[in-house]
Amino acid sequence: MAHLFLVKDIAFQAGLSIATVDRVLNGRPGVRRQTEMRVKAAIAELEKQQAGAMGSGRMLAIDIVMETPQRFSDAVRAAFEAEMATFLPGVFRCRFHFAEVMKPAELVQLLDRIRLRGTHGIVLKAPDVAEVAAAVARADAAGIPVVTLVTDLPNSARIAYAGADNRAAGETAAYLVGEFLGAGGGKVLVTLSSGRFRGEEEREIGFRRVIRARYPEIGITEISEGHGTDAATGTLAAAALAADPTINAVYSIGGGNRAVLAAFDAAKRPVRVFVAHDLDADNRALLAARRIGFVLHHDLRTDARSAFRAIMSRATALPRAVTPSLSSVEIITPYNMPAAD
Repeated sequence: MAHLFLVKDIAFQAGLSIATVDRVLNGRPGVRRQTEMRVKAAIAELEKQQAGAMGSGRMLAIDIVMETPQRFSDAVRAAFEAEMATFLPGVFRCRFHFAEVMKPAELVQLLDRIRLRGTHGIVLKAPDVAEVAAAVARADAAGIPVVTLVTDLPNSARIAYAGADNRAAGETAAYLVGEFLGAGGGKVLVTLSSGRFRGEEEREIGFRRVIRARYPEIGITEISEGHGTDAATGTLAAAALAADPTINAVYSIGGGNRAVLAAFDAAKRPVRVFVAHDLDADNRALLAARRIGFVLHHDLRTDARSAFRAIMSRATALPRAVTPSLSSVEIITPYNMPAAD
């Protein structure tokens, strides 16, 4: 079956595994006719998207806007740049706008500047507040599609969300912590970068629900508004430890993990289990050193691909909008850590 696309892109479009698509493309036995037709339809859809984007000779310039710690923005930049090189090469060009902390007014001002300057799309990680939703509505009214990344703005005019199921991720963290602590129980320090992010709130809701239902002997202490930075998060963690001698576990939703561990070290307190999010450079090093036990990871390149597809769908006026699938959440340990890109 002739095609010009990567197997992973065909699999993504068809909603099949890479192994299944490989069997179809290479004519191996044991493939159902319906599966073969799904692969053919996926290739036809990719060809239509490519023709729409490249036939006019246009390059789609998009803006990636994020309020996030640098360790995560570095990982996102690497993912988008890697996908730009493989996803219909030459079609997308990304402009990155990252800041560790932005006031809502500053973020809104940036979004409005991008809208007035012009762009083919915006990929946005931002707090779920009314001012930001209003800026998204203005962009949409101007014909600029907005895709939310890793944290959603469900009540806004965004066209799609690219990321993981955050509530399921929080539930997974609760299962790991609960099973590890066992009947002895304890108290978990839950760290958020800020309560303004919908994705973090969803993780916390999922975590609390499972702990309450299945592990009632485990308590929870929450810290927030450290914005994932080491200095602020470390100060908050130290204060929480000083106030409560029973804290013996961590679920890090918002990052700043080196600082949290340093606070435990300074207090001469053990951490029985530490669950973190995102396989960034810091967490890779901490996992390899056995300072944290588990990382809940989802593939940012899959998120980038989802964002590209959604924006291309709008930019090329395809008759059927592309609805990204949620990224799968993987439990990473020191023994199954994938190689860095």
